[in-house]
Amino acid sequence: MLETSLKTRIMNEVDRRFDDQTKVLADLVKVPSTRFREAPAQDMMARLFKEDGLSIDRWQIKIDDLKHLPGYSPHSRDYDDAWNVVGAWRPGSPKGRSLILNGHIDVVPEGPHDMWTRPPFEPVVKDGWMYGRGSGDMKAGIILNLFALRALRSLGLRPAADIYQQSVVEEECTGNGALACLQRGYRAEAALIPEPSSGVLTVAQVGVMWFQVKVTGHPVHVYKADAGSNAIESAFRLIQALRELEKKWNAKKAHDRHFCDHHHPVNFNVGKIAGGDWASSVPAWCTFDMRVGVLPSQTLKECRQEIEDVIRRVAANDPFLGNNPPTVTWEGFQAEPFVLEGHEQARGVLAEAHRTVFGTALEDKTSTGTADNRFFGLYAGIPALVYGPQSDDIHGFDERVNLESVRKITQATALFVAEWCGLEKE
Repeated sequence: MLETSLKTRIMNEVDRRFDDQTKVLADLVKVPSTRFREAPAQDMMARLFKEDGLSIDRWQIKIDDLKHLPGYSPHSRDYDDAWNVVGAWRPGSPKGRSLILNGHIDVVPEGPHDMWTRPPFEPVVKDGWMYGRGSGDMKAGIILNLFALRALRSLGLRPAADIYQQSVVEEECTGNGALACLQRGYRAEAALIPEPSSGVLTVAQVGVMWFQVKVTGHPVHVYKADAGSNAIESAFRLIQALRELEKKWNAKKAHDRHFCDHHHPVNFNVGKIAGGDWASSVPAWCTFDMRVGVLPSQTLKECRQEIEDVIRRVAANDPFLGNNPPTVTWEGFQAEPFVLEGHEQARGVLAEAHRTVFGTALEDKTSTGTADNRFFGLYAGIPALVYGPQSDDIHGFDERVNLESVRKITQATALFVAEWCGLEKE
């Protein structure tokens, strides 16, 4: 156990450097890093890792290296500019327990800028919150990982075990960035991922699947609309049937020990829709993209079959679609549900760090989203702890992160590293 005086010194050093940490976070938020545009932000992370004397591994992801692996999610876009960056600290004679500090650099599209109070990539601090796309999800987490280790170094201390700081792409649509780190060979005795969680530990999360449905119609002039088949209206009927399936899956929560008390753990979302060519023509096509949640008691294979069966059944009862059935394409997230198990030792260290900083017991929570922790836990047997700061409106307008929570989570992370990895004098 760390001595109380050392804990105090570490926490004070985080405080002393926090203004600098906030400035670096703002600089990173200024760099737009939506999918397929992450490279400049990854360049910045490589520079920051290099400043800390870490060895830098920066590589381009290759789909051919991943597509045969469990956990891979298909994606039709090319990976010509998809780069992962890992900064590694390897002591000459490691004595403690190794650790992965993981975070994703990609952010979701910001939407119409005129619906933001201020430009999404011009970070502003107001009333203790930093506003900006990616400020909470999850650039604050990536930077707090960095500054937790910087606080130790400022005290003349270094982790006594291997540490890998990972900045990965594509967490928001496949997770293939984190999978690429496993394929690259990175392993450790625990992983800590500061996704925005308001200072609680994620112990279970749903699976997530993306799919696209293409619906055809029979185009005619609207003066004889009843002679055609409206692809957009057909798509609406399919969506309504899928909503009934959502209700059915939510009813399964009664038999799920992690989500039985959650009011609505399974969420179906029509995230994109397009169709038709002309207001006075019955539309010949409609395409919609949907995201669905999957309970831990379900499997992705079973759920995909149920979705396809619903679409097939609705189509069979339609005079046109019965002979021209919609097509379903599974692309993007095919993320399995994940339950944190075999984590007692790592959780105990984190709980003690949390209690030291917050003065309260570490609480557990379940999540109706997914995160990259599943890769470490499901496919590498690594206890993966999701524990991060408070953030509001992630994926929405005026995304923001609470800076006081960032400061405290940085302190807790530094204490966790010190206890889990051990320390040695630099």
